[in-house]
Amino acid sequence: MQVSPLYPGYEPFSIPVGNNITIAGVRNGTGPPLLLLHGFPQTHLIWHKVAPSLLTHFTLIIPDLRGYGSSSKPTSPNPDDHTLYSKSTMATDMVSLMHTLNYPKYLICAHDRGARLAHKLCIDYPEKVEKCILLDICPTKAMFTTAKHPFALLYWHWFFLTQAAPFPEDVVSAAPAVFARKTLASPSLYDEEAYKAYAAQFEDRETVHAM
Repeated sequence: MQVSPLYPGYEPFSIPVGNNITIAGVRNGTGPPLLLLHGFPQTHLIWHKVAPSLLTHFTLIIPDLRGYGSSSKPTSPNPDDHTLYSKSTMATDMVSLMHTLNYPKYLICAHDRGARLAHKLCIDYPEKVEKCILLDICPTKAMFTTAKHPFALLYWHWFFLTQAAPFPEDVVSAAPAVFARKTLASPSLYDEEAYKAYAAQFEDRETVHAM
């Protein structure tokens, strides 16, 4: 994994976490370990604007989640089996990663998809978590059971991406740039390199499957 210019001075890592899965990312710093987990459809690059401020207080460990960026993107032989991307499975990736890096206990700040993973990590491995901040998530079951028309329009991807494979993969792969613009909104909101990295995810069928 190459280190982006958005993370000058950071050390790249690509660490096996078991079951033929490798988690890639970057790290830097000397303070207490802080694990930063990105959301959909970003990569570890999402934290680049806040990382300089955090780096004065923490050691930052910033991975790509399983299925995203430079981390492994496994595909189940059974399209109806989502175990490979369950939040419990992905939480175990992070626990194995931090264990390998010799961090027995750590802080977590996580956004969106990463926050759901972090929530499950707190449940399954409470002894590993010093403190945790979850950004931009609500209880999924409650949101689905109470959803009305405005919510469905705003969160259209929830309903689209949960369709049976390979329908979402086929549709996104047919027009990846269209889905990138719809999901990410204006490129002006992002650093150019970050936007290109996020948009490229829609061109990778394995990543689309992971979404």
